[in-house]
Amino acid sequence: MNLEYNTQREDVIQKEYGRNVQKLVEYIKTVEDQEKRDQYALTLTDLMRQINPNLLRENQEYDQKVWDDLYIMSRFDLEVNSPFPMPEKSSIGKKPQRMAYKTNEIKFRHYGRNLEVMVQRTIEMEDPEAKENGIIHIGRLMKSFFSNWNKDNIEDEVIAQHIHAMSKGQLKVNIEKVKEEGLFNTSTRERRAPSNSSGPSNQNRRKNFTNKRRRS
Repeated sequence: MNLEYNTQREDVIQKEYGRNVQKLVEYIKTVEDQEKRDQYALTLTDLMRQINPNLLRENQEYDQKVWDDLYIMSRFDLEVNSPFPMPEKSSIGKKPQRMAYKTNEIKFRHYGRNLEVMVQRTIEMEDPEAKENGIIHIGRLMKSFFSNWNKDNIEDEVIAQHIHAMSKGQLKVNIEKVKEEGLFNTSTRERRAPSNSSGPSNQNRRKNFTNKRRRS
C-alpha cells in the first residue's frame, strides 16, 4: 500500500478552499467540451462560495473574487466563458502603493493641521464680516486647544500673535475689541432678557378677564 504524504504533494495554491477544490480545477482543465467545461466551472464557483461563507454576499466584487480565485488555482490556464476576464498574473500579490502623506511641518502642533486649513480658508474669504467671524472662531478654538495642553490660561495677545504667524500676516486681529467684548472667551454666551410671566402685561390681562366675568 502506497501512502501519499502532504509533503510529497503539490502545494495548495488557495488554502482557504483546500486540496480537493484544487483537484477539481485540474480536472476541469482536462475537459475538452467547451460547454461542459463552462458548466463545471460555474458549479465549482458555487461550491467555493459554500466553502468560504465570506463570499456568499450578492455583489459584483465578491463574484469577481470567486472567479479570480478559480483562475489563480488553474495557474492562469483555464479557458472558460466567465462573467469576468482572467486577471493579470502580474497583478496577483502585488503590494498596493503607499499613500503619500504631507511632509510639511506643522508650526503649532498643539493646534493641529485642521486649524491651519481653517486659517487658509479664512484668508480666502472676501466678505469682511465673514472673515472677522472666522478669525473669532479660530481664536476660540486656539484657546480651547491650548487649555487642553496647558493648565495655565493663554492671553488674548498670544492668540492674536499665533493667528498672525499662521496666516503669515494676512489675518488682522482687533485685539482691543477682542479683549473688550471677550470674543476669544469660549464661555461667552449671549444674554437674553428673561421673560417675566407675572409682569404688568399679564396682570392687565388677568384684570380684564376678571372684569368681563363680573359684567356677564
